[in-house]
Amino acid sequence: MPGNRNRTFAFVIEDDAGKRLDAIIASSFPEISRTVACHLIREGIIRVNESIKKPSFRVNAADFVTGQIPDAPSFELKPQPIEIDILFENSACLVINKQPGLVVHPSPGHETGTLANGLIYHRPEINSVGGVPGRPGIVHRLDKDTSGVMVVAKTEDAFRHLALQFKERTIDKAYLGFVYGDMPETGHIDLPIGRHASDRKKMSAMNFSKSRDAETLWNLITQFDQIALVKFAIKTGRTHQIRVHSAAVGHPIVGDPVYGIKKPHKFFQGSPKIWEIVKQVCRQMLHSWKLSFNLPDTDNRIEIEAPMPKDMRNFHTSLDNIAAK
Repeated sequence: MPGNRNRTFAFVIEDDAGKRLDAIIASSFPEISRTVACHLIREGIIRVNESIKKPSFRVNAADFVTGQIPDAPSFELKPQPIEIDILFENSACLVINKQPGLVVHPSPGHETGTLANGLIYHRPEINSVGGVPGRPGIVHRLDKDTSGVMVVAKTEDAFRHLALQFKERTIDKAYLGFVYGDMPETGHIDLPIGRHASDRKKMSAMNFSKSRDAETLWNLITQFDQIALVKFAIKTGRTHQIRVHSAAVGHPIVGDPVYGIKKPHKFFQGSPKIWEIVKQVCRQMLHSWKLSFNLPDTDNRIEIEAPMPKDMRNFHTSLDNIAAK
């Protein structure tokens, strides 16, 4: 656009899979109109996976969107003194242990009080990293009520390096979760995931026409009475992947308000002591346990582990106590 300075951006598609490219750009950069977004896309200034697309192109999860937009006042992300548990930090990135209940970045209904607000309070220098207003250095996300390991880029080079690792699936991700039912020792779920046909806020493993491949592995850690503690490893990074896959094979995550059992009290009719514990659960019992990746500055491989949070530890202890009696 003549006379305007441009600024670059890059991000990986996650929750916006299935949406039009021009709509995503316009919503991500409120300072430009949808008309301007369409112009930038048609001119090849904004690309998907390095390719020119039409404004109507519907993006897929893990697509890598790059480009430039006219320089304008940025989204004002306000720093807030939100506690952040830092597990590792160097000049290129920091790895945090996100607490449950914390939204990662601002969105409608969550304009403040997010991890992003806390990040720029503690590390103001990363405010513009990644080029997306309100998402300083954020390469990937966890659901609000999922706890655990997240990596955040501190520089543009680190952001691109980490985003490429996620895109090429070279980052290893391990989760811990409590699920309903009796689980086999090991398992493999290979079901595509896409937007739910009637509820656009949900994902589904049944909408095969617009789904993307998704692969989840699990290993049983401990089997209790109708509840199991499981280690998950995800080969892909689809939205709500573990929650959707677990529900699809009949073993939803305990406490999941979206994909969980609708009437769990009936499930535990024969195990009233277990039900007394389960009914106190306030969120999905899912934790991002380990993350293994190459450091952007040295390319050395590291593995970072986040301990299980207090509510999940207490839940585990209560199940152990019942099993011991």
